[in-house]
Amino acid sequence: MANGTVQQWIYSFVTLSIVFRTEGLFVNITYVLSGVAKGAVCLDGSPPAYHHDKGFGTGVNSWLIQMEGGGWCNNISTCLSRKYTRLGSSKQMVENLAFSGILSNLPQFNPDFYNWNRVKVGYCDGSSFTGDVQAVNPITNLHFRGARVFLAVMEDLLAKGMKNAENAILSGCSAGGLTSILHCDSFKALLPMGAKVKCFSDAGYFIDAKDISGAPHIEEYFRDVVSLHGSAKNLPPVCTSRLKPDLCFFPQNVAQHVRTPLFLVNAAYDSWQIKNILAPGVADPYGFWLNCKLDILKCSSRQLQIMHGYRLLFLRALNALGSSSSRGYFINSCFAHCQTEVQETWYRADSPKLANKTIAKALGDWFYDKNPFQKIDCPYPCDKTCHNRVFDPNVHTFDIDI
Repeated sequence: MANGTVQQWIYSFVTLSIVFRTEGLFVNITYVLSGVAKGAVCLDGSPPAYHHDKGFGTGVNSWLIQMEGGGWCNNISTCLSRKYTRLGSSKQMVENLAFSGILSNLPQFNPDFYNWNRVKVGYCDGSSFTGDVQAVNPITNLHFRGARVFLAVMEDLLAKGMKNAENAILSGCSAGGLTSILHCDSFKALLPMGAKVKCFSDAGYFIDAKDISGAPHIEEYFRDVVSLHGSAKNLPPVCTSRLKPDLCFFPQNVAQHVRTPLFLVNAAYDSWQIKNILAPGVADPYGFWLNCKLDILKCSSRQLQIMHGYRLLFLRALNALGSSSSRGYFINSCFAHCQTEVQETWYRADSPKLANKTIAKALGDWFYDKNPFQKIDCPYPCDKTCHNRVFDPNVHTFDIDI
């Protein structure tokens, strides 16, 4: 065997070993069959589902519930498209799901939560678990029942030991991060009085901002989501009592009223928000922003200037929450979206840092009341710890573009 071939074989073996060690935990799916009788079903009428890796040792009565992300559907057509994927049907969810990052069961990869009960809840309703429409159109057979799904899953987990929780976190990424904000207080209300309960949102702080054409694209989109799914009655009443329901889909109008301690992780140049809120395709018909949205290094000086302006709007929306000693946040200046489910950005020697702390360390210290954490990064490109996303135009990511 030639020397170069041997080196290549060794490199491949080492690479596979690293992948296996970091992503080698595969967790079986659990279907919540009891939810069907209550009308708690996915878009296609299939039962809700989740993946649960049981806690052990000192973590046996600690629970981390991670809500899956994946955008939303705002009309019959987009919901029908989801109906035949895992984002609309538990029939399409993987039987065995790899757990890594915040879901890892190894202390060297997840120091504070590795031995907790770690649960990944499948996202199959398209409304951040807020929908509840009783009627089902016999032609489309679409079910808008996200709020019932959330409750059915939580009831199933309570029966499996979460009712004895001493520590609990409701977390999520993207649309799941929005879920963790919207459902934070109701999640706490389900748990024992003495339990330590907090919520954590990764890339779920979507802001109400106009696109590059000056149109309120995301506001109109959320209005359609809330209307289609009948979400208004399941959004926080403290918000809907003073604002239109669709505005209560924006965390900036809700989070200040969340009584349960809340931690926000977000990139100020969030790649999904840049692609879908600031420069959606409808606002860029000639594709001037296409390369910039795929790779921030390909943005022109004018585009970067506009993105710096978006960062300021994001920080203004964050500051609108007011001060709270119980709230934490880690706002870096990366071109990224969802930084906690992937090992490289959650907890590794080269992971993103603020104040010399990784996201994992900042969140763990905040949860256990070791140290508060409220840090905002300097503007791009000052942060050299970022893992900026580069997108392949031919590959669709899990988080649906709008």
